[in-house]
Amino acid sequence: MLEKLLTEQANPASTQIDTLSTEAALRIINAEDRKVAAAVENEIPAIARAVDAIVAALEKGGRLFYQGAGTSGRLGVLDASEIPPTFSAPPGMVQGIMAGGEAALSRATETTEDDPAIGVRDLMERGFTASDVLVGVAASGRTPYVLGAVAAAKKLGAVTIGICCVPDAELTRAVDIGIAPLVGPEIVAGSTRMKSGTAQKMVLNMLSTGTFIRLGYVYGNLMVNVQPKNEKLVDRARRIVAQAAGVPAARAAELLEAGGNSVRTAIVMGRAGVDRMEAERRLEAAGGRIRKALAN
Repeated sequence: MLEKLLTEQANPASTQIDTLSTEAALRIINAEDRKVAAAVENEIPAIARAVDAIVAALEKGGRLFYQGAGTSGRLGVLDASEIPPTFSAPPGMVQGIMAGGEAALSRATETTEDDPAIGVRDLMERGFTASDVLVGVAASGRTPYVLGAVAAAKKLGAVTIGICCVPDAELTRAVDIGIAPLVGPEIVAGSTRMKSGTAQKMVLNMLSTGTFIRLGYVYGNLMVNVQPKNEKLVDRARRIVAQAAGVPAARAAELLEAGGNSVRTAIVMGRAGVDRMEAERRLEAAGGRIRKALAN
């Protein structure tokens, strides 16, 4: 069964890679890596459906969960952990669940991935509900730990999304929205931390970034929800306000201070020529979306 998986096949391009010079070997790896973006591109329609489903859930107070084992699990935890510092979203809004827990992030404990009951337990311990979204991540598309969690989430009536790198996978059939970038055999046969891992990270980045763009955490291409808590972030916040509001740096600093150090509030104040109270009123009515607040 496993030997038939696309991710387990031997790659014809690298059959003699151990005999090549370092540069020649790296060129083969690089050539294979270039295939990843094209494979992800083929899945954009499915990724877009997933983003829209996640946005709908989060707008109603739901949360986004990534769950996986091995490399897939680590990538999910990584993406989830980067959401609060990037978008200043509440820490619990996006969560990563890893087979084996935190210890498995640095030391492999692959035996847990074979037990679907552990996947269910880990998900339920987070208080997962029908209002939440589960993204199961498994390069092989058959990891029992992930499939168990997906089955439990579906039983609750929650939206389920699957990310894998094989065609017609069990995971894809089990979820509401399947995303399967087919990157082909790995340079080192079965080492899915390579092309499969890169593809999964790209998809996870697209899911989370696309979601927070749609939720209004980005204006233009600026991180307008940044919290100026240290010198670097204060400087970034001022530059964002200056660019978005079209004002000099000194005026941006004034707006930021007058707006209670809220970048969004400062931008609306600067662009609409209103005071803090009015800017905050507009943003609240617009669900925090700057563009909509400026149109009011």
